[in-house]
Amino acid sequence: MRALPDLPGLREPPPLLPRLLLLCLLAAVRRSWADGNTTGSPLTSLPIREEMMTKYSNLSVESHNISLTASPLTSLPIQEEMTTKYSNLSLERHKFNVSLTEHSSEPVEKNITLERPSDIELTCQFTTSGNVNSINPTWKKGDEQLKGYRVTATGNILHTQYRFIIDSNKQMGSYSCLFEEEKEQRGTFNFRVPEVQGINKPLITYVGDSTVLICKCQHCSPLNWTWYSSNESVQVPVDVRMNDKYAINGTNANETRLRIMQLSEADKGSYWCHAVFELGESQERVELVVLSYLVPLKPFLGIVVEVVLLVSVILFCEMYTQKKKMHTDDGKEFEQAVQLKSDDSNGIENNAPRNRKNESVSQ
Repeated sequence: MRALPDLPGLREPPPLLPRLLLLCLLAAVRRSWADGNTTGSPLTSLPIREEMMTKYSNLSVESHNISLTASPLTSLPIQEEMTTKYSNLSLERHKFNVSLTEHSSEPVEKNITLERPSDIELTCQFTTSGNVNSINPTWKKGDEQLKGYRVTATGNILHTQYRFIIDSNKQMGSYSCLFEEEKEQRGTFNFRVPEVQGINKPLITYVGDSTVLICKCQHCSPLNWTWYSSNESVQVPVDVRMNDKYAINGTNANETRLRIMQLSEADKGSYWCHAVFELGESQERVELVVLSYLVPLKPFLGIVVEVVLLVSVILFCEMYTQKKKMHTDDGKEFEQAVQLKSDDSNGIENNAPRNRKNESVSQ
């Protein structure tokens, strides 16, 4: 069949195929939307699309937060750094410093009492007449070398700072700064928990009485108090729930009282009060002496015995003196009697010649 020259539009077929394809695609899309498949539909209405975006965007944010805080892939140093960074926000910060010179003859020490975890900054100042750049400052905890300290110099004065966190008993102890020159100079910071104060001298009571043992902590508030009794070298906890003999109470958090009723001689000995802090424990000993009522009478009985002995000695001496005096008087009487007898005999003998003489004269 030959084309007609007067009809040029008949040479090309009309564009019906693309239109048919577009209609089929629209029909398929409408059918899927009618079946409820809205996840991939490009014809979803704007409010539904905004709701879906909000819903899934929230889910993505939550999962991001969870992965940030609880991800097991986070390295340990990063976790420790983050924990330290945010825990420091609630810690008390303390600064302590000591000053040293090249002529210091003895180490300088400072005792520091800590009750709760703290952010600590230690500073040592060293003054020298020489070159500060030739001095090598170091830090130690006991015999362990420390790192992470700072060193600054101003003129002939050298400063070194060491900052760290004390959050457990392991960080307590002695921290020292050392300056190595011709003679090593040392400054030491001693960290310890508050001390507990008890009764310095023994507490003396008597059998059958009641007594109260007291322990205090000045300017501190322990988390807990515990009492122990010493059984030779072993400390035994005082159980107030199982034994009505004891009662523990305290009017303030920094004070504890142990009341012991119906005392006996078996209750004497040492009692220990333990104060528990966040950074460790502190303890103090209280000595209890229980006496019987015969004990106060012993000095009196001793005095009575001494008086009796003294009176006995005095009486014995008096009796001996009287007896000796009686013997002396008897001797004197005997001598007097002998003297009188001798005098009588002498008188008779003297009278005999006189009588004879008188007789002769009379004749």
